[in-house]
Amino acid sequence: MKEYDIIIVGAGMAGLTAGIYAGRAGKKVLILESGAVGGQIVNALVVENWPGELKVSGKDLMEGVSRQAANCGAEIKYEETVNISEKEGLFTVTTDEEEYECKTVIVATGTKPRKMSEKQTLSAGSRPISYCATCDGALYKDKVVVVVGSGNTAKHEIKYLEEICKKVLHIHHDEPIPEEAEAVFVAIGRVPSTDLVKNLVELDSDGYIVADEDCVTSCPGMFVAGDCRTKSVRQLVTASSDGAVAVNAALDYLER
Repeated sequence: MKEYDIIIVGAGMAGLTAGIYAGRAGKKVLILESGAVGGQIVNALVVENWPGELKVSGKDLMEGVSRQAANCGAEIKYEETVNISEKEGLFTVTTDEEEYECKTVIVATGTKPRKMSEKQTLSAGSRPISYCATCDGALYKDKVVVVVGSGNTAKHEIKYLEEICKKVLHIHHDEPIPEEAEAVFVAIGRVPSTDLVKNLVELDSDGYIVADEDCVTSCPGMFVAGDCRTKSVRQLVTASSDGAVAVNAALDYLER
């Protein structure tokens, strides 16, 4: 079984920043990611609120951060984490390919799209369901689509799809899918990806990992960074900040 000082679960902005700081501190660090490195921001065509960049695509931004983490010594593996257990101060992290042992874990799993209700999903029938207009919008050029949702995300999806599709319908989360729609785009918010650690750390009523600005969880040796943490602001810069803070908390723990 391979051993590490720090294992980071998730390679979004929070996880990659944590990898940069952990690598620079000379620690043996592993970042595990089941999907694409970079998190949800890679789907953004333009990012204008990252300091130092007037305008950059989410993909280009995160590719740069990923290269920086690797250059600082972080090992990145594309494996799905399926279980984390703790015994006598050591963690065993099990993926779909291997088992790893570590002294500290940083959870940076972010959030995932909230799904439609069972009733609304049934009304969609066999029609394709997407959670990202920038990812899949081009597949429905000159077709009729529907956007489900009522917040700012839904408004953004509608605006984007109107440039591509023949017609864009808009309904709320409790309404049936219109018969004329050929595809469904869901924009009804996000939920934290914390099922993996729900038996190890304290979660709030919405499933977010409870931790203050120090990123310390209720489980000794386990820290949290990014959007899956209880916080009031979820932005790229706050995710990056969490990554740095979580590593410093982990380093303090390792010293003790």
